Amino acid sequence: MGRDWAVILGASSGFGAAAARAFAQQGYGIFGAHMDRRSTLPAVQALVEELQAHQVPVRFHNGNAASDDERSAALEALRDAMSPGDTVRVLMHSLAFGTLRPFIDEQGAIGRRHIDMTLDVMAHSLVYWAQDLVSGDLLGQGGRIFAMTSAGTLVAWPSYGAVSAAKAALESHIRQLAVELAPKGITANAIMAGVTQTAALDKIPGAQQIATKALQRNPHGRLTTPEDVAACLVALAQPGTAWMTGNVIRVDGGEAIGG
Repeated sequence: MGRDWAVILGASSGFGAAAARAFAQQGYGIFGAHMDRRSTLPAVQALVEELQAHQVPVRFHNGNAASDDERSAALEALRDAMSPGDTVRVLMHSLAFGTLRPFIDEQGAIGRRHIDMTLDVMAHSLVYWAQDLVSGDLLGQGGRIFAMTSAGTLVAWPSYGAVSAAKAALESHIRQLAVELAPKGITANAIMAGVTQTAALDKIPGAQQIATKALQRNPHGRLTTPEDVAACLVALAQPGTAWMTGNVIRVDGGEAIGG
């Protein structure tokens, strides 16, 4: 009997790293796509060693996961890492690389190139990875696709317009994938985490104010953590969730419904 694998796009930090830890603890092989400079590679290597301590196969690929060439190279590395009988059970999209600029600003409004890049990386890349994994017979019956969205699809945050559009497109892609992959027994759901103190949040102008307001609303009296989300992903990857697909699932401890 083969091993289940989790393919995590954006695996080196934040939600992706937490998910890698959680799935490795459950015996999944971990394939992580990430894009890190030399200065952050030691932290990535430490994460790889931590995952390997669970006695599971681990392979990380450093490159632009939204690039066709890099995706092809990454999938070749994934096939090389997998053993006969192994299968990809989980595809998680957690790429957080986009341009944070206002739409209307005399000094530095966002341009076409940056909007196109943001949507390609943070939304459209999911479709291309899903296409290749399914057509390559790596992701099949019982597969789970998860994509990280945010409450920024519902409200306007400063300079968040392009990322908000990308997250809205990501949710639309999830719905389409859910319908088209249902006959293959593969589910697709978007995960809307509560406000979480990550490097991605810190880059948003007014991040501290966003976090303070979320903390005030959350009935648990704390912000969501990447580990909260990772634990839910492991649970949602179980066979009993096969009828749950095409949704935007809140994992926020009640933040959205708080006072």
